Amino acid sequence: MQQFTVRPAGRLRGEITVQGAKNSVLKLMAASLLAEGTTRIENVPRITDVKIMEEVLTAIGAEVRRDETGAVLVTAPAVCTPVAPYELVEKMRASIVVLGPLLARHHFARVSLPGGDDFGSRPIDIHLRALGELGAEFTTEHGYVEGRCDRFVGARIVLEYPSHTATDNILAASVLAKGTTVIENAAREPEVTDLAELLTAMGARITGAGTSRIEVEGVDELHPASHRAVADRVEAATFLAAAAIAGGEVHVRGAHHEHMDMYLEKLEAMGVGLEPTATGVTAHAAGRPVAVDVSTLPYPGVATDYKPLLVTVLAVASGVAIVSENIYAGRFRYVDELRRMGADIRTEGHHAVVRGVERLSGAPVRAPDIRAGAALVLAGLVAEGETLVTGVEHIDRGYEDFDGKLRALGADITRGDDRPPTGA
Repeated sequence: MQQFTVRPAGRLRGEITVQGAKNSVLKLMAASLLAEGTTRIENVPRITDVKIMEEVLTAIGAEVRRDETGAVLVTAPAVCTPVAPYELVEKMRASIVVLGPLLARHHFARVSLPGGDDFGSRPIDIHLRALGELGAEFTTEHGYVEGRCDRFVGARIVLEYPSHTATDNILAASVLAKGTTVIENAAREPEVTDLAELLTAMGARITGAGTSRIEVEGVDELHPASHRAVADRVEAATFLAAAAIAGGEVHVRGAHHEHMDMYLEKLEAMGVGLEPTATGVTAHAAGRPVAVDVSTLPYPGVATDYKPLLVTVLAVASGVAIVSENIYAGRFRYVDELRRMGADIRTEGHHAVVRGVERLSGAPVRAPDIRAGAALVLAGLVAEGETLVTGVEHIDRGYEDFDGKLRALGADITRGDDRPPTGA
């Protein structure tokens, strides 16, 4: 098992480049199953979740490899083995997005119920209900969802909640349906638009991606295509938060400010200077942040993935803030780790009251999920003494070379083995 050792080293300065969005790349890889042949995806990060998706697709019968440029090539066979096994799917919830493509192309799928980060119940009923409206029938037993259908038939689907992953699954399923599918209350994230752009390049007919109403005119077949994944807005947000916490000047190359409007507004309200440029976003921070209230909402609101980062900034801010979690009930589980570092945070239900302190103190903490793990590392940048962050495997699921990028900005962070030496 690996750990990060973090010590304060003053203000950060420099530039980092964000990778392709984890929350898009995984869906793009799954969508490659919709067409026989090789689909090429550029700007794919070297992270654990991508490796898991490679293993899922390989188990289904696809061939996955990287070319000399680092792009991922997914070669889908004429006939897949439409079974996604438990030992892979339980590692990552995003694996459920193979369900739509498999049903659309092969009319059968057997997919293990998904696992992934542990921050509250996230049932897949919304996926099954929507795919059922297109014509699928499902049974669930022994930890697997088994779906069957003839060719999907277009329908009007109204989502009870604008689920990002459900929108992706329906979008990928409906492109091969007979007739027209309309998705109402669709998720509006940039990653949904990214998926629609790949599907369109493969021959799909899609309008409205990025709005709450997406219309898909089904086609008989798709063909392989090439596509460059959109930049990861959550990775960009993480390094902007690092500047807000530690101070200094950080340029995040590749960041799209228009994908993070609400998040950037919160940082600016905290006193962080932000400058969108032709190449990304630059953050300037000179003093202690100022407390502001935060509520998570579906896009374009403040994403739940941003919240651990913002709570960590607020933990050292001047004043008191109320943070409300409106997406996942269990996503304050990292707060106890921040308290171990001296943060003054009280939680009740979906809300947290954060009273900023001038300085945190280093302590052993454990990353409970990807974004909370990154936030704990950022807390270590301004904690007196030494902070040891275990559970690094969670961080590696979503960030490529996280510690290396922080070192490039001047942070004092090292990666090592958390096992005691022999004989200890």
